[in-house]
Amino acid sequence: MRFWQLIKQYLKSFHVRNIQVLISLSSIVVTVLAILLVSAMLFNRFSRAAEENAYLSLEQIIEQVNSNLELYVGGMQDIFDLVEQKINSVSDLSTDKVLESQLTTVLNTREDLVSMALFTADGKLVQNVPAIPMRQNTKLQEQLWFETAMKNPGTLQFTPPHIQNLFKWQYRWVVSMSKTIQYRDKSTLKQGVLAIDINFRTIDELSQRVGLGKKGYVYIIDSVGNIVYHPQQQLIYAGLKYENLEPVLNYAYGRYFDESDGEKRIITIQTVKPAGWKIVGVAYADEFLTTRRDVGTFLAWFLPVVIVIILAINIYVSARISQPIRRLERSVKMVEQGDFGTNVYVSGAYEVEQLSKRFNLMLRRIRELMDQIIQEQEAKRKSELDVLQSQINPHFLYNTLNSVTRLAELGKNEEVVTTITSLSRFFRISLSKGNHIITVQDELEHVRHYLIIQTIRFKHKFRYEIQADPEALECLTLKLILQPLVENAIHHGIEKSAEAGFIGIEARLEGDNLIFRIQDNGIGMTNDRLEKLMQGAIRSESGSGVGVKNVQERIALYYGVGYGLHFDSEPEEGTTVTITIPVVKPDSHSNDGGAG
Repeated sequence: MRFWQLIKQYLKSFHVRNIQVLISLSSIVVTVLAILLVSAMLFNRFSRAAEENAYLSLEQIIEQVNSNLELYVGGMQDIFDLVEQKINSVSDLSTDKVLESQLTTVLNTREDLVSMALFTADGKLVQNVPAIPMRQNTKLQEQLWFETAMKNPGTLQFTPPHIQNLFKWQYRWVVSMSKTIQYRDKSTLKQGVLAIDINFRTIDELSQRVGLGKKGYVYIIDSVGNIVYHPQQQLIYAGLKYENLEPVLNYAYGRYFDESDGEKRIITIQTVKPAGWKIVGVAYADEFLTTRRDVGTFLAWFLPVVIVIILAINIYVSARISQPIRRLERSVKMVEQGDFGTNVYVSGAYEVEQLSKRFNLMLRRIRELMDQIIQEQEAKRKSELDVLQSQINPHFLYNTLNSVTRLAELGKNEEVVTTITSLSRFFRISLSKGNHIITVQDELEHVRHYLIIQTIRFKHKFRYEIQADPEALECLTLKLILQPLVENAIHHGIEKSAEAGFIGIEARLEGDNLIFRIQDNGIGMTNDRLEKLMQGAIRSESGSGVGVKNVQERIALYYGVGYGLHFDSEPEEGTTVTITIPVVKPDSHSNDGGAG
């Protein structure tokens, strides 16, 4: 079960550069190539050895048949020489009575001896054993055994099997030995032909004992191609079987392949020396040369089985090696996704364990550095907020005090009191005991006092209106984000307009966001001027110098880059600024000025 799980995991995570795939494929390729190379070498070696053994076996079988036939034919030759010697020892065949008895004794010593006969050179019977009368019209001089003996005087001739029909009451399938010899008749030395017939059954039995597979066989031909013996001789004479004898005549000894009948056959040839016969062994290659096929069949199923086993072993081993690395990879991915709290505990190879330990040390160091960076960034953020906030006060205070001085000189004591009162409340909220976060109600109150002071300064050139949802008033906001925008509306919009100005301020909740909108009916701005304003490139001479850019930076520093300002402005129609920050309730925020 565990193995199949590894297989599924391997297939699921398959990638050409995966370490498990690389280990598996490389080891499989090397192993399979080694197996194929060794198998090919062994296949060729065993095949050649098996073929050589098969050829040697065939040659040994044919050699054994050849030895048996040579021994047999040699024995027949000895008998022929004995008979010739006895004939030569008689001084007058016409009067000698002992020779017939001697020849009969020799004939009876062997069951395979059929007859012995001596003929004159012109074909007349001199003496025969057994003494059986001859047939008339035998045409003796035309018979093969006689012709070959006369053509080769003094040389023993062997004829192919034939029906011996010389004598009455006798039809025997024989092989004839014939030779011209000299004999004495009435003290006269004459030349005749001695013929001894051998029962072919003995040769047939010697040949039939040979086994060359289920289909193989042995046949015998003479030196000119006449068939002496063939297990299917009757089919050959009837024309139902063909034996390709031409190549055989070119060999005295040897081996060749024949495919004349459509099947590959191994032809092995030996020559029986006394008779000049050729023993031809016919073996079918599909019976004798089976080792190559058997080895090929064996390798055909053995190699896939071995490859599957190697594949399984390699997958298992590579999985055991790669699993710790994969667990380490998953841990690294978790860290990549921001989970720096994870720890890696990987067991396995020494190098992998050491790598996991070093990775844990690295994570611990990263966490320490991150905590340090967070603390440093928090301190930096507070410092930047303080710096940004400190930029608000100088010019505004200077301009307001100048306005109070002029009002006092003009004797407008009531407006002086109102201005001083609003100024004091303005700075009280600005300070807020050092807190950067105040309620929306205090922020709106802060901007209301600013607007009171500015309406007095600009001699009621504009009017304003502040609206807020009751639930929005309780929310918390970064302080001093409305006043710079209202200041921008006055100096860049209403102050330059010939018409009476209006500034509307709204605070409300929209889902999880707190929305402030500052709307004026000033001269508006082009996109180019708006872009420069956002970059802090446009400043009013009487302004505080904080500007839109600082408000955006403060909001981004505290709430993140997803929050901030959005401008909608058209020339001669006015400008609307939307501030978006997250909703923060007092019970979810500590008034320490820290990041939300």
